[in-house]
Amino acid sequence: MPDVLAVAPLTRPVDATVRPPGSKSITNRALLCAALADGTSTLSGALFADDTRAMMGAVGALGATVTLSESDRTVVVRGIDPGAAGGAGTVDARQSGTTSRFLLPAAALLGGRTVVDGSEQLRARPFGPVLGALRQIGARVEELDRPGFLPAAVTGPAHGGPVEVSGHISSQFLSGLLMAGPLMERGIDVTLTSPLVSVPYVEMTKAVMAAFGVTVTGLTVPAGAYRPADYTIEPDASAASYFLGAAAITGGRVTVSGLGTGSLQGDVRFADVLERMGASVTRTADAVTVRGGSLRGIDVDMADISDTAQTLAAVAVFADGPTRVRGIGFIRGKETDRVGAVVTELRRAGIDAVEDADGFTIHPGAPRPTRFATYDDHRMAMSLSLIGLRAPGIEIADPGCVAKTYPGYFTDLATLA
Repeated sequence: MPDVLAVAPLTRPVDATVRPPGSKSITNRALLCAALADGTSTLSGALFADDTRAMMGAVGALGATVTLSESDRTVVVRGIDPGAAGGAGTVDARQSGTTSRFLLPAAALLGGRTVVDGSEQLRARPFGPVLGALRQIGARVEELDRPGFLPAAVTGPAHGGPVEVSGHISSQFLSGLLMAGPLMERGIDVTLTSPLVSVPYVEMTKAVMAAFGVTVTGLTVPAGAYRPADYTIEPDASAASYFLGAAAITGGRVTVSGLGTGSLQGDVRFADVLERMGASVTRTADAVTVRGGSLRGIDVDMADISDTAQTLAAVAVFADGPTRVRGIGFIRGKETDRVGAVVTELRRAGIDAVEDADGFTIHPGAPRPTRFATYDDHRMAMSLSLIGLRAPGIEIADPGCVAKTYPGYFTDLATLA
């Protein structure tokens, strides 16, 4: 992929039906549950991207056997008995927050030492809550550089039982503990010490665990075992937000197939936000359709669907009044400071954008030709590209960063023309 990609404005409203690749969040949860099930599981519709390849490598390091069939998006996982496994050595989680934060509790199940590390970007993200929780349940934890950050070594086995963890930084800490919980001697009983962000992701975790035979009651998981399963992964709702946003800002229509009213993903509710702005939304059991129209600015709390906040920032540029996004202060600790970065880039394009303590306010305007920086953040690249569908002269620097979760994004975006 080139170092810079020019986005060509559409000459007409979009009219398309799309099916994004499989959900990253579901793929990585299913990979771990399958790896911890003593038997063979088949995952259909899996995402093949940098984040999920990181998880595939991680569960392979735990001892699971992973067989890929990219042509039909299928992964076959032969799981392990963690109680009979030793440490996994050093595992590279690359840039993947889900891989690293899910792997640390899983590594605590093993009777040996595992080092979890990743890119410089991942090393800058916080891990203190999950490392502290693992100490509480009997694992030995060594921070090999800075306290609360990767790289970190975990030596198990952890015994489980009651544990406290904060919820305001990332729901991934809680999800990782829950997924490891049934394989601990005492199970796990989690108490949150601060309000939980991104609640739908924890509900997703529970649903995937249930598909592999483990029931979570509240935040308690009794000791037990996973069962192998044949599991189908739905399309990625965060990725779908870009195409739904394209419909909204061009006054066109986009149908996303495979994301219906029964979706496990909270980000499917991005369509509700667009509806509040004036778009028309149709929902069925297996699809969601957005038709654009005159868009109005809104005031919205996106704490539970924060991965779509940058998408909304791009859409808000074309509304008829300011849009205030609240409840997303914690996304400053993602791949980049997503609050500061989106405001900086919109200002670069001449848009009046204001950084707030817990989000941002976007005033509509006419974007001038701009080369947007992407901060090695896939969501910056994908969201800001939407502006180029309406405004001429928009370029995306380092477009290859989308490989983290959606390698074919720009190819699929071009099909809207």
